[in-house]
Amino acid sequence: MNVIIIGGDAAGMSAAMEMVRSNVEVNITVLEKGDIYSYGQCGLPYVIDETIPHTDELIAKSVEAFREKGIDARTKHEVTNVNVETQHVEGMNLYTNEPFSLPYDQLIIATGASPTMPNWKNKELQGIHTIKTIPQMDALLDDLQGKKHVTVIGAGYIALEAAETLKSRGLAVRIIQRGPQLMSTVDRELAAHILAEAERNDVDVLLNTNTLGFIGDTRVEAVETSTGTYETDAVIVATGVRPNTQFVKHTNMHMLENGAIIVNGQMETNVPNIYAAGDCAAHYLRHIHRYTYIPLGTTANKQGRIAGKNIVGELIDFKGIIGTSILKFFDITIGQTGMNHDAAGEVNANVQVIRYTANNHAGYYPNVEQMHMCMFVHARTQRLLGLQIVGGSGVDKRIDVFATALTAGMHLGDLADLDLSYAPPYNGVWDPLQQIARRYAL
Repeated sequence: MNVIIIGGDAAGMSAAMEMVRSNVEVNITVLEKGDIYSYGQCGLPYVIDETIPHTDELIAKSVEAFREKGIDARTKHEVTNVNVETQHVEGMNLYTNEPFSLPYDQLIIATGASPTMPNWKNKELQGIHTIKTIPQMDALLDDLQGKKHVTVIGAGYIALEAAETLKSRGLAVRIIQRGPQLMSTVDRELAAHILAEAERNDVDVLLNTNTLGFIGDTRVEAVETSTGTYETDAVIVATGVRPNTQFVKHTNMHMLENGAIIVNGQMETNVPNIYAAGDCAAHYLRHIHRYTYIPLGTTANKQGRIAGKNIVGELIDFKGIIGTSILKFFDITIGQTGMNHDAAGEVNANVQVIRYTANNHAGYYPNVEQMHMCMFVHARTQRLLGLQIVGGSGVDKRIDVFATALTAGMHLGDLADLDLSYAPPYNGVWDPLQQIARRYAL
């Protein structure tokens, strides 16, 4: 059986290794547009301030290591078309500038996503960066030499992580956000604490500000916005990502509006013998039963594993996600899982929103920190639907406990019965989640 995988990062190589470990004879060819395989994209912002000393440390496994496993791992092979009638993958060898056409029995699309770059004026000027890949980060690091000020456009995960590490590097930082708050997915009252943390660390934040373009001759010198023009030495654009699926849009493959490929539980598309996994695929929200797009490295690895197993006959299902994520921003942590305000509106759910502030550990123990929480439960049944927390240490623990409870279909009152660990440095006798349950459970 000939299997072709398009994309050599998390989803693609998770699938490849599952097939290698199986007892099925499979000829695996991986076509990667770049020249780097299997690296930790989520670690890229931490190279800016040398928390991670070099981008090489983000590479989980080299191309040569995969080839030693018997995988035909190719680099600089850009796929431009999939012929679903003849089952051929077509593209260009970027080393030789020669076309290629390869037959497949089974195909996995694991092409990931690329940063969006709105159609702003003068967006091609030097000094304007995105940071989704190692080469892009290396280019930014070279460009930051001798610079004093950087503008970050956007206010999501990458934008906030970049702002923090740029400040840690000693640079002045401005964030420009078109919306009314940092982290648009977070409850508005919680977002106020994120803004306060940015301001406490001397990050200049411009909210409700639309970017119009850039000013400069060959290099960016200023950002032109709806509220004025702001000088800068460099720009990082972190306005989101878009699935890399343009090359299969002609196939009538089912997709979300943004191009994310819709798959079933076995990661199959509606086109025979074609699977999709990772940041190019849609993601099924198990708690509200609909498809969405939440590209995360954890999901990519899971989906790739399941695609690989199903191709070799180990039939298992991807049960979906609940959108669990976490972010460090200076001295606070931002965690969320399950439903948010936008999702509640989209599904027209009857939702009770509970806002609550608690200590992260026993109040009499030193260095206590507050956790600001926003919980979503079904208004009638009180089935758990979502949780967001902004606070200091301990946010990760509560988010993961809640994510487990949500996955298990638990209700608000069930939280009070959980046998959670307690010692003064880590908790109070009643965990913050249990405090909410005792106060608000019917």
